Amino acid sequence: MSTYTTEEADVTIVSDKGQVVIPAHLRNRLGLKPRSKLLVYFVKDAIVLKKLTLPDMKKEMRSLWKEIDVKIAKYGELTEKEIQLEIQRHLSEKKGTR
Repeated sequence: MSTYTTEEADVTIVSDKGQVVIPAHLRNRLGLKPRSKLLVYFVKDAIVLKKLTLPDMKKEMRSLWKEIDVKIAKYGELTEKEIQLEIQRHLSEKKGTR
């Protein structure tokens, strides 16, 4: 059973520059704003667009440094090697949750 819902198809036109307008109701449903990034796939006789969601790097770094600050508060100053290990552990945990 498919997890995708099918709706009535919309028609759009490819411009001379190869641009395509995505209907507003679909942009709104996906939260697409100007400059949003999309992955483009060619599947059999179709083009599939998928919203590309990139992590918020500022948020990621704050989270990482907060974890390191907690370790420093608990154990005292960390060596460069200990900080690198903490970074690797943080990245490994993030990969596991995606």
